[in-house]
Amino acid sequence: MPTATRYEHLVGLHVSDNDRYSRYRAAMTPLLEAAGGFFRYDFTIDQTLKGATDPAINRLFVISFPDKATSEEFFADPAYVAAKDEFFDSSVGLIERIASFEQ
Repeated sequence: MPTATRYEHLVGLHVSDNDRYSRYRAAMTPLLEAAGGFFRYDFTIDQTLKGATDPAINRLFVISFPDKATSEEFFADPAYVAAKDEFFDSSVGLIERIASFEQ
């Protein structure tokens, strides 16, 4: 049985405050799951061999949604924006949106 198509983002971050970033993830994950989303992959990176950003990416993940509209609605949701404003903005020094795609 084929799996349903998903809309996904490949994102790299430079996390500068792991504690605050963990608090962001704790606040946004229930919202993500309620929207039908999840982290398909999630990595911490201790060495970047080649990169186009400064500072270097130290976190890489694929975040998955049922479709593009759900992704857009999630990132615009006031509850998500509040969690982002409280924890994400002060814990992440760089965001590199590497790709968005259907999987």
